[in-house]
Amino acid sequence: MHRIYIHTQMKQITIISPSGKPNTDLIDSAHTRLEQKGFAVTEGDYARCGFGRFAARKEERLKDILAAFRNPQNDFILCSRGGYGLQQLMGDISSDLAGYKADGGRFPILIGFSDITCLHSVLSLLSVPSVHGLMAHIGDWDEECESVRRWFDLLDGWMPCYSLPANEQSVKGEATGILVGGNLSVLYGLQGTPWSLNALIDNNARNGKQTLLFIEDIAERHYHIDRMMQNLHLSGVLGRISGLVVGQMTDIEPDPLMMCSIEQTVLQAVEGYDIPVLFGFPAGHNDNVNLPFLLGKETTIEVGYNYSAFEQN
Repeated sequence: MHRIYIHTQMKQITIISPSGKPNTDLIDSAHTRLEQKGFAVTEGDYARCGFGRFAARKEERLKDILAAFRNPQNDFILCSRGGYGLQQLMGDISSDLAGYKADGGRFPILIGFSDITCLHSVLSLLSVPSVHGLMAHIGDWDEECESVRRWFDLLDGWMPCYSLPANEQSVKGEATGILVGGNLSVLYGLQGTPWSLNALIDNNARNGKQTLLFIEDIAERHYHIDRMMQNLHLSGVLGRISGLVVGQMTDIEPDPLMMCSIEQTVLQAVEGYDIPVLFGFPAGHNDNVNLPFLLGKETTIEVGYNYSAFEQN
């Protein structure tokens, strides 16, 4: 494992709820564990609120998000959960953070997944790395499990390096690029916007870098997965990436009328592109494992017959 520099003094982490209504019990457990691990923990003003299915009103959630990013004391921002709501705020978040970067602002490291894919996409477009990993469940899962241990390792500066079992559906090969992506449904919803995958690929290309894509999803119908993958094909995304990492497809039952598996649906979309495809990466909505990694960071995958490797530099 390689180590990156993060401040050596007590690190500050702020918990916010930028999307769906939070589970305050999980916030309590996350707060406790983080303090036990030596973090100074603060919370956004609206981190424990609720407004229908949302954590708070749009302007309240926006206020917490921007305050967390602009607080110079923050080293990390932990999203309490995903849900739905960030698409409502994308324009305001993006314009504010772009101005903050232009002014030389220091970005804390964002942590989250699922609907937090929206924030990951904003940050990737600004070439700012962020962590795809456990949210408030960091306090609820067994602290000895690999997902939790690796999560704290990453926040301590250790870069992810994973050796994974071989998957017979995977397409062999090696690829390097800036890793982008997240939840497939959210990425699909961002197509045609300034934060689309093609926009992220263009940004990486301007910086002389190729792009690796990570996807995962939960509780979608099989044919919805096909629709979204075909969109990535028809929009040119799949023809522009150096490789594909497929995470957990949780609670998605194969549809016999599709006459193929979920993996085969993905492979049909990338057919002809001659890129490695790593299936079975243990990240996403599974209740037992969700390994952390950085989006917006140079990543190498090696997909082999006996094992696959995933390494970030």
